[in-house]
Amino acid sequence: MKKRLPLIGQPLSFGGQTALNCGVKLFEAGTLEKYGVKVLGTPVQAIIDTEDREIFANKLDEINVKTPKSLAVTSVEEALKASETIGFPIIVRAAYTLGGMGSGFCSNREELKARAENAFAYSNQILVEESLKGWKEVEYEVVRDAYDNCITVCNMENFDPLGIHTGESIVVAPSQTLTNSEYHKLRELAIKIVRHIGVVGECNVQYALDPESEDYRVIEVNARLSRSSALASKATGYPLAFVAAKLALGYGLHELRNSVTKVTSAFFEPALDYIVCKIPRWDLTKFTGVSRQIGSSMKSVGEIMAIGRTFEEVIQKGLRMAGLGMHGFVGNQAFKFADVRKELTEPTDQRIFAIAEAFMQGMTVDEIHDLSKIDRWFLEKLKNIDDLKNELQEINSLAELSDDLLVRAKQSGFSDFQIARLVLKTPKSQMEDGIYKVRTHRKQRGVLPVVKQIDTLAGEFPAKINYLYLTYNGHSHDIEFEKDGRSVIVLGSGAYRIGSSVEFDWCSVNAVETVNEQGFRSVMINYNPETVSTDYDVCNRLYFDELSLERVLDITELEAPKGLVISMGGQIPNNLAMRLHRYNVPILGTSPEDIDRAENRQKFSSLLDELDIDQPRWSELTTIEDIFKFVDEVGFPVLVRPSYVLSGAAMNVVSNRDELEHFLQVAANVSKQYPVVVSEFIEQAKEIEFDAVARNGEIIAYAISEHIEFAGVHSGDATIVFPPQKLYVETIRRVKQIARKIAAGLNISGPFNMQVLAKDNDIKVIECNLRASRSFPFVSKVLKVNFIDLATRIMLDLPVEKPAKSAFELDYVGIKAPQFSFARLQKADPVLGVDMASTGEVGCLGDNFYDAILQAMLSVGYRIPEKNVLISSGPARDKIELLSSARLLKQKGYNLFATAGTQKFLADNGVESTLLHWPDEPDKKPNTIDYLREKKIDLVVNIPKDLSKGELRNGYHIRRSSVDYNIPLITNSRLAAAFITAFCKMDLKDISIKSWDEYK
Repeated sequence: MKKRLPLIGQPLSFGGQTALNCGVKLFEAGTLEKYGVKVLGTPVQAIIDTEDREIFANKLDEINVKTPKSLAVTSVEEALKASETIGFPIIVRAAYTLGGMGSGFCSNREELKARAENAFAYSNQILVEESLKGWKEVEYEVVRDAYDNCITVCNMENFDPLGIHTGESIVVAPSQTLTNSEYHKLRELAIKIVRHIGVVGECNVQYALDPESEDYRVIEVNARLSRSSALASKATGYPLAFVAAKLALGYGLHELRNSVTKVTSAFFEPALDYIVCKIPRWDLTKFTGVSRQIGSSMKSVGEIMAIGRTFEEVIQKGLRMAGLGMHGFVGNQAFKFADVRKELTEPTDQRIFAIAEAFMQGMTVDEIHDLSKIDRWFLEKLKNIDDLKNELQEINSLAELSDDLLVRAKQSGFSDFQIARLVLKTPKSQMEDGIYKVRTHRKQRGVLPVVKQIDTLAGEFPAKINYLYLTYNGHSHDIEFEKDGRSVIVLGSGAYRIGSSVEFDWCSVNAVETVNEQGFRSVMINYNPETVSTDYDVCNRLYFDELSLERVLDITELEAPKGLVISMGGQIPNNLAMRLHRYNVPILGTSPEDIDRAENRQKFSSLLDELDIDQPRWSELTTIEDIFKFVDEVGFPVLVRPSYVLSGAAMNVVSNRDELEHFLQVAANVSKQYPVVVSEFIEQAKEIEFDAVARNGEIIAYAISEHIEFAGVHSGDATIVFPPQKLYVETIRRVKQIARKIAAGLNISGPFNMQVLAKDNDIKVIECNLRASRSFPFVSKVLKVNFIDLATRIMLDLPVEKPAKSAFELDYVGIKAPQFSFARLQKADPVLGVDMASTGEVGCLGDNFYDAILQAMLSVGYRIPEKNVLISSGPARDKIELLSSARLLKQKGYNLFATAGTQKFLADNGVESTLLHWPDEPDKKPNTIDYLREKKIDLVVNIPKDLSKGELRNGYHIRRSSVDYNIPLITNSRLAAAFITAFCKMDLKDISIKSWDEYK
C-alpha cells in the first residue's frame, strides 16, 4: 500500500469530547492554520456541524432527515420562550458536552429554569427539544472513507426506552426487536447522514424510534469515536479505531484487511452468530444524599459486556459481571423495593432488579411494559428466566435435578451459585460447599461449557485470532488446547468502578506483554469493553468472560496453565486467591495463604504485632460489648475496616455509639465471612504510600509517595506527590525498614502496596495489599522503572536486576490528582472521606512542587480565579491553615468573601473580607447562594466540619451550589493552601510545559 502521510497532521476524533472541543477551539483561534497543522479524517467543519445543535438540525433538514422539534438558545429567558413554542414536556440538551452533562427532562417552567441555569454552567448553548420519552433508542456505528465508501459496522438497541442516557442503559447488539424494514430504513439513513456531513473515519448515529410505527428522529451524531465505538468494536471484532486511523491517513476501506480473518476486506459488514449485552456499573452507594434516579445525564462509572447465544444467557452473565449485588437476574434477591411500580416508572440504577421483584409479585409482562415502556420481547425473555427459577425452586436435591433442566438452566445463564441457592437451598455461610457440590454433579453429568470464537463473519471465513467466550449453547470447542504448561493466565480487573479503573488495566496489559516477551502463551480473562486488555491482539488468547470462580476454573481446566497471575487486576482477582487455592489452581507469585494474611484484617494486625511494627490500636469484631469496651479505652473517633475490599468500601470514621453499631453492620455485610476490625483514628497525621516489588521477601524496587491531604481522605481521592517533598529523612528511612520486615514476614514475590501514617515522626502501618495498586502506573512512569515488568518476571521465576540507585534521583516532581464527577450526581454532598469517591485521575510533571500542583489542578478542571474567592473554613485548625493563603490572595489583589466565623477570624488577624450570609438566611444580603448562582465567585474553599457529628446544612448548600453552577470547589485546607500558593507565587509564563521526551 502507498503511504499517504502528510508532513504534519492530527485527527480530532480519538480523544472523546475533550479532544474534540480542544481541536475546535484551536481551529477557531487560527492556531492550526498558523502552524500548518492539517486535520486528518473528519473535517473540523463537519465536527462543528454535529456538535452545534442548531447547525446540526439545519444540516439534517437539508436532506429531509427528521430531528426532534427543537430550538437552540443562549439564555434562560430564551429557553423559557422556546418552551412556549414547543410545549411541555421537553428535554434540555447542552452543546459540546459529554455524557449528557447538563441535560434533563422538564415538565414545567420552574423545572426548565433550574435545568437551564445548570446547563449554561457547562455550555454557552443549549437545545430546548420535544420529549420523545418512551420511544426506542437505537444506535448505528458507521465508517466512511475519503472515496465515499460507507458501511455500518454494528447496530445496537437500548433495553431501556428513550429518556435514559445510552451510557446508563443496558444495550444489546445486534438489535433484537427491530423489524427487517426498521433495521434497513435506519441503516440507510445513517449512511445518508454520514455522507452528507462528510465524516471520514468512524461515526455514531443515535435514533429515537416510535414503537408504534416506523416514525423516527435522529437524536445526535457523534463524529468521533465514543463509548459506543469501543463497545461496537468488542462486540463485532471489527477494530473501529484502527480502521478510523487508517481512513484518516487516506486509505480506502477496499485497501484494508479484516484484522480477524486476515483474508476478507474491511469493506465486509460484520455478521454476528451470537448476542452481546452491555450493562452499566454504578457506585452511587458511596455518596451521601445522592439521587439514585437515572435519566438523560450519565452517572455510571463503568460497564461490562457479556457474550452468549441467548439473551437470557448474556443478561445473567452480565449482571454477575457488573457486580451489582446479585448473582444473576434471579436466585439471590439483594434489593427490596417499597414501591415496585414507582421503581418501574421512575427508574434508578436498580431497575432491572425491580423487574425481577415485579415477577415475584405476580405482575405480568404487559403490566411491566405499561409502566416501564421496555419492549415486551426483552420482558418475555426475563420472564423465561423467572419461570426457570420457579422450576428449580420446586426441586430439593441434585438427584431430583434432571439433565434436561440442568442444561436449560445453564443455557439460560444460571450459575452454579444460583443452582446451589435454588435447588440445594444452601445458606450463605455454606455457599462454597454448595457450589462445589453443584460443580461436581454438573461435570459428572457431562454438562460443560464450550469455547466459541468471535470471527466477525458468523463462521463464513475462519478466524486467525483467538477472541473467545464460553457458552452452554453449543456442542464443540472452536479451538484446541495445548495443555503444555506454557500458558500464563492473567486475570483482568473487570468493570471500571470507583477504585478500580484504567490503572489496573495498565498493570494487566504490561503483565501480558512481559509474558509474551518471555516466550510464554499469554491468556487474558476480562469482560470490560473499554479496556486495552480486551483487545484481541494484546494476548495469545482472550477469554471475554466472567472473572467468577466458576468461569476461571472452567478456563483453567481447559488450558492447564503454568499458573495464574491474580495480582494485577485489583480486588476482584485478589478475592479469588484462597478460593482458587482450595481447588489446587497454581497461583504465580506470593502464595494465597500470605495474601490472606494481608487481606484478612485480623490476621494482618496480628502479624504486625508479631513483627513488632507499630499500628493504630485495634480490636476485632467479636461482640458489640467488646467493641464498646475497646472504644472506651481509645476514645472516638474510630475507624471501622472490613476485610477484602477495594476503595474503602464500607470503611467509615465514626464518632458515637449509634454510628458505630450501624457501620459495624454495614461492614460485616460487605466483608461477609472475613473479619471486621475497629481501630483508633489518628487525626492530623500525614499519609505515606509505599509501592514496591519483592522477590522471596526481598524488596527489589520501591517508590515512596506522600499525600498532600492528611489521613482521613482515601488514598484514591488524595493528591499524591512523588518523590516526597516534605518528609523527614528519618521518616523515609523508618518506612523502608518497616517495609523490609513486612515483605520478609509475608514472603512477598511480586507487587505490593503499603500505607502508613506519620505524626511527629511516629510511624504506624495502616494496611498492606499484596497486589498492584492504583499508584503503580504513576510511580512507574515518573520513576521510569516499569514495576509491573519486574513483578511479572519475578512471578515467572526469571532473573531480575535491582534498578540502579541513580534511577531514584529525580530532578522533577510528579503529582497525581483525582478527578471527581459530583456535577453528575444530583444532590450528592461533594465531600471526601475514607470511602473513595473519585472517578479518574491525572498525572503531571513539574520542575518543582508548585509547578506540578498547578498543572495537576488545572488538568482536573480547576481554574485560576479571576478576582473573587469565597472561604468558609470550618474548624479552627483549618482556619489557621488557610490564614497565610488568605493573605497571599489579598496581596495578589483578589477580593475575599467569607462566611461569618471565617470572616471574623480573618478580621481578627488583619485580613479584610466581605461577609456573605449563610444559605439558611436568604433574607440577609449579600447571601452566599445568590453570589454562587450569579457566578460572582470564581473559587470556593469550603472545609466541612465533622460530618459524622451532623454538620449544619449550610455547608452542604454551599458545596452543592458550587458544583451545580460549575464553580471550582476545594474541600480540604491543605490542598487549598497548596493550590492558592501555587497560582499566587507563580506566573503562568513560568509553568514548565515540557514533553514526556524532555523528562525522559
